[in-house]
Amino acid sequence: MPETVPVTSTVRPELPALPVQAERLIELGIHRLAGVTAAELRSFAATAQAAAAARTAAAAETPAERGSSLLAVHPGRAPASVLAPLLRREDKPGFVVTDMPDVDLFAPIEGLGLPEAPLYVVTGVDRGDRMANWSPNEALPALAEQGRTPLMLTEGIHWVLQQPAALERNHCFMTIGSRLRKAGGALDARTPAIWISNGTGRGGSERRNAPKVGWCWAGNRHTWLGFASATGRRP
Repeated sequence: MPETVPVTSTVRPELPALPVQAERLIELGIHRLAGVTAAELRSFAATAQAAAAARTAAAAETPAERGSSLLAVHPGRAPASVLAPLLRREDKPGFVVTDMPDVDLFAPIEGLGLPEAPLYVVTGVDRGDRMANWSPNEALPALAEQGRTPLMLTEGIHWVLQQPAALERNHCFMTIGSRLRKAGGALDARTPAIWISNGTGRGGSERRNAPKVGWCWAGNRHTWLGFASATGRRP
C-alpha cells in the first residue's frame, strides 16, 4: 500500500443537525424526489436525531460518529444526475462530466448495506484525506479492514449540499461505493469522484470553480483525491 499523505487541509465544521439538514433538502425540493412530504421528512429527521442523542447518552456512539451524521435519500429516488446541478460553489452550479452520461447506472457495490428505504442516515462521514494518492483498488480493501464503508456518489453529493466546505481545492474525494457493472458482470474501470472544476477541457472556462462530478480509473492514484467513507448506514 502507498504511504498516507499528511493532512494539511482546514478543519471542517461539524455537519448540521439532522433536522437542519432536512430543511435544506426541503428548500431544494429533494423531498419531492424521495416521494415524501415535508412533514414526513421533518419527522424522520427528528426521530433520527433523537436516536443519535440516545446513542450518545448510552455511550453507544463512537467519537467518529459524533457530529458527522448525514441525511440521505435513496439513489433510486434521487439520482446523481438530478442532485449534481443543485450543488453550488461561488454561485456556480454543479455538473456531471460529458463523458459520464451513464452516471445514474453506477450502483452500490456488493455488500455496501444500503437500506431499502427512501430516507436513511449515513454515520461517521469522513473525507479520507490521509488516503490521498491511493488508487481505488488499493483503498477499498483498506477501508474494509478499518471497518468503514465507502460513500456512494449520491451520498457524496448530499454531503456537499449540506456542507459545501467538505469540497476544497486540492482536497476533494472519491465515492467508490458506486460502481458500474458491464453486461458480462465485470466492473467498469471508472470510479466516481467529486471535485472542483479547473475550467479546462469540455467543462468550459465558465465552469471554473464549479463542483464537478467525474470519474477516475480504478487503478490510478491522485494526490488531491481522498476516499470518502462512513461507519455505517441506518434506516
